[in-house]
Amino acid sequence: MTRILLAALFLAAGSHVAAADLRGTVVGVTDGDTLTVLDGSHKQHKIRLTGIDAPEKRQPYGELSKQHLSALVFKKEATLDCFKVDQYKRHVCRVWVDGKDVALAQVGAGLAWHFKRFENEQTPDERVAYAQAENDARTSRTGLWQQQRPVPPWEFRRQTK
Repeated sequence: MTRILLAALFLAAGSHVAAADLRGTVVGVTDGDTLTVLDGSHKQHKIRLTGIDAPEKRQPYGELSKQHLSALVFKKEATLDCFKVDQYKRHVCRVWVDGKDVALAQVGAGLAWHFKRFENEQTPDERVAYAQAENDARTSRTGLWQQQRPVPPWEFRRQTK
């Protein structure tokens, strides 16, 4: 009986994980780390890219970050791996377009920070790749790293409260 119960729980958990996968067309970009996807059932999903934090719209490079993400994803088919819902009711997801991890592309372009506060939600390989992309962008003074002292968005938000 216990084995049957455990098997049922395992299958239920597995089906929940599979249900989190999403495919759809990107129909909106709010900022450098948030977008909207329209799925095959014509339902819209607000998506927060995992692993990064992009400059706020009122920050230097905020608009450029949004434009870069738009160029990567707008009106394109996306594959998403969503694993939680944040406090703003956005799905937090890994997002790929044309086989490219778009959050990693934002970091590599110097238009987002690797959001280390949530790095425990990343795989070990993702943590390494994102940290390396940020380090490379910083070293080459790409994007927001051209600034003397770029202010991370989490500090900017705290200062403006």
